[in-house]
Amino acid sequence: MTSKKFASQADLEEKRVSFTKLSEHAYAYTAEGDPNTGIVIGDDAVMVIDTQATPVMAQDVIRRIREVTDKPIRYVVLSHYHAVRVLGASAYQPQHVIASQDTYDLIVERGEADKASEIGRFPRLFRNVESVPAGLTWPTLTFVGRMTLWLGELEVQLLQLGRGHTKGDTVVWLPQERVLFSGDLVEFDATPYAGDAYFQQWPQTLDNLAALGPLALVPGRGAALQGEEQVARGLAGTRAFVSELFAAVKVGAQAGRDLKTVYRETYERLAPTYGNWVIFDHCMPFDVSRAYDEATQFADPRVWTAERDQQMWQSLEG
Repeated sequence: MTSKKFASQADLEEKRVSFTKLSEHAYAYTAEGDPNTGIVIGDDAVMVIDTQATPVMAQDVIRRIREVTDKPIRYVVLSHYHAVRVLGASAYQPQHVIASQDTYDLIVERGEADKASEIGRFPRLFRNVESVPAGLTWPTLTFVGRMTLWLGELEVQLLQLGRGHTKGDTVVWLPQERVLFSGDLVEFDATPYAGDAYFQQWPQTLDNLAALGPLALVPGRGAALQGEEQVARGLAGTRAFVSELFAAVKVGAQAGRDLKTVYRETYERLAPTYGNWVIFDHCMPFDVSRAYDEATQFADPRVWTAERDQQMWQSLEG
């Protein structure tokens, strides 16, 4: 492998945005593998799921919403704590920012470190970082396990169905229309970022998502999935990547090989199948590092800092 630019620093090409209606009340804002935003337009208010990286980027989501409704944006839901998902929240001026209690706890523990880390990883997404207010995006409502909101007669369920991408993953489920907003628990033709993951729990969590029987699914990255067949493909692809990566790392770790050797072996094993997925080269060093930790001595993910990012990258890619 030749030396690569750090994370997504070489990703400077603008992406084409799609705004897709999935059901009477559900929309997907997607952009060729960039982080997605979900929108639920209820009878009396709008909910936004994941915010975009900055308030400037969020303004384009708001513009699309205003093309179809003038109802107030009352709720912003954070599927998890990563900065690239939450720092656009202020643009929506919601009454409430909602997250799981686990996500709130992660913001307390590592929010500042994650903010600095992700701004360094994604220069294109954070090019208007000056529009982000000082501090962090703090939830004003938290829940444990399950929360139900009613947007008029539309039932919206916020569910924690297990750990995977992070400890605090939340999905948003519209049971009347069978539409699921998965956050980064599911990706489609895009590489799952697993630097803060629970590899051994993630496949069961995906099974729990599948058990809902969604007819449409908005993944964290990639095109919105419509119909049972596409939804099944998205779930299966994410499950296969996570499972194959952890299995390969576990074999190397149990054989006593060091992280750099295991990284090289795992990259070469997965690249033929997944190398064309969005952000593959960005994610792999972080994913293998976390998998190696989980396979050896760290049940819970260690905190990523801007400094640790660079040290790890230099060690594996330098």
